[in-house]
Amino acid sequence: MKKILFPVCLAVLFVLGGADSFAQKGKLYTFPIGVESYTYRASFPKSVIATLDTIKALGITDMEGGAPRGMTEDEFKKLCDERGITISATGSGYEQIVKDPEATVKKAKALGASFVMVSWIPHQKAHFNLDNTKKAVEDFNRVGKVLKENGLTFCYHNHGYEFHPYEDGTLYDYIVKNTNPEYVSFEMDILWAQHGGADPVALLKKYGSRYKLMHLKDLKKGIKGDLTGGTPPENDVTLGEGQINIPEILRLAKKAGVKHYYIEDESNHEYEQMPKSIAYLKSLKE
Repeated sequence: MKKILFPVCLAVLFVLGGADSFAQKGKLYTFPIGVESYTYRASFPKSVIATLDTIKALGITDMEGGAPRGMTEDEFKKLCDERGITISATGSGYEQIVKDPEATVKKAKALGASFVMVSWIPHQKAHFNLDNTKKAVEDFNRVGKVLKENGLTFCYHNHGYEFHPYEDGTLYDYIVKNTNPEYVSFEMDILWAQHGGADPVALLKKYGSRYKLMHLKDLKKGIKGDLTGGTPPENDVTLGEGQINIPEILRLAKKAGVKHYYIEDESNHEYEQMPKSIAYLKSLKE
């Protein structure tokens, strides 16, 4: 990790020109740089400190994530605080939050998070169905109420398989329409929406105010998606180099009131791609 950190710092200085604020006149992307900690899934087990130092060097001040294995939430938050990184959102497994939402609340509060997201509904691979959907709606409404009563916001993160056709729409439409807006919000993963056959732009136009969080990532040009909720890591490319209309998505997301944007790089080249993705966001104009 330490051998990797130095060239990354140089990349930040040369590619980004330092970690200055995005809040500049005429800029499309005007929010703090955010990252989903899964981006550094291969690095955190090697050295939490070196990984956080790398994240700080990129100018990142906002994170979605949880305490790495072997570390308490309090310990992880302290390390992030020391580097000026806020943990605004954390994730929870579906079974975990359904079984004990209060435990999830405790962990989220220890991290200082305001949002808790679930990114996967249990189902038979490639066979997500109406029964899975109805159970998720019931569970989401219930746990979302518990979280709200504790000052937190529950968000469901799409993964592509939800876009199976159903009636005059999709199973994703069913989830949005049948969850209580008071208790259930959404995090749009723009790659998985695109990969699942949906149009992120159309989703924002349709359900804008339901979205509170967003994963920024890009899908390689020429890749045709499916409803499996999976794609090889090489199909996750630097922002702006793929097939997703990121500028229009950001315009609509700002209008909808999305609160936090996290770059999530699921490739195996995160140290190369992250500085380029940040530079791309900084280059976007209104």
